[in-house]
Amino acid sequence: MVKANLENVTIVLKGPKFPGNVGSAARCAMNMGIEKMIVVGNRNLDDEAVRQMATHVAKRIVEGIRHFDTLDEALADFTWVVGTTARHGSGRGPVVFPRRMAEILVGLSQKNEIALLFGPEDTGLTNDDLRFCQTVVTIPTSGFKSLNLSHAVMVVCYELLLARMEGEAKIQPKLASSRELEGMYAQLKETLLAIGFLLPDNPDYWMMHLRRLFARTTLQAREVKILRGICRQIEWYGDHKER
Repeated sequence: MVKANLENVTIVLKGPKFPGNVGSAARCAMNMGIEKMIVVGNRNLDDEAVRQMATHVAKRIVEGIRHFDTLDEALADFTWVVGTTARHGSGRGPVVFPRRMAEILVGLSQKNEIALLFGPEDTGLTNDDLRFCQTVVTIPTSGFKSLNLSHAVMVVCYELLLARMEGEAKIQPKLASSRELEGMYAQLKETLLAIGFLLPDNPDYWMMHLRRLFARTTLQAREVKILRGICRQIEWYGDHKER
């Protein structure tokens, strides 16, 4: 039986509003065996309030929190990003429940760095935030959908702690990082605009669908380089044909 490699899992909190929620989330993560945390934005959280809610149990997590100003910087080195949402809609993509998410991550976590991404308490993650995510998870509730941030962290981490996988056939190799994927998406967007595939007034509509298509695959760094090479060759061909 193969369990998720929790050493390769990091909790990422985007724009948390309240220091107590950060401390509580750290404690929940520690309870479930996850010891790394990133906070994006909001560098003005009261450190003492964070420590009080974390208690001595999660002191190591709180002291090791890494801070970033933007989401793309925070996620650059991760190879698989899980976004959480209580809201559904065509712009947010297909979602899975935490148990299915955990099944997906068991094999991926063996050789890949995984980010579990949670949004601000009041608004959650935006559609633009979710574009970084290969998996989007929602926690089913009986009516009222909004959960406290730390409760959401606990549920997601709990399912990951319990998840098991038989054998090693499904273990995934190291995948392309978010930084590599974002570079590919930027170049792909430029190329598709240049050949007229994307409409200049709304290119992100089709790019959203292309992101979802690639999110269903497991692209390695070498494969990203191949796709970027194809884009360069298309651009080269277009330039020389015009001449």
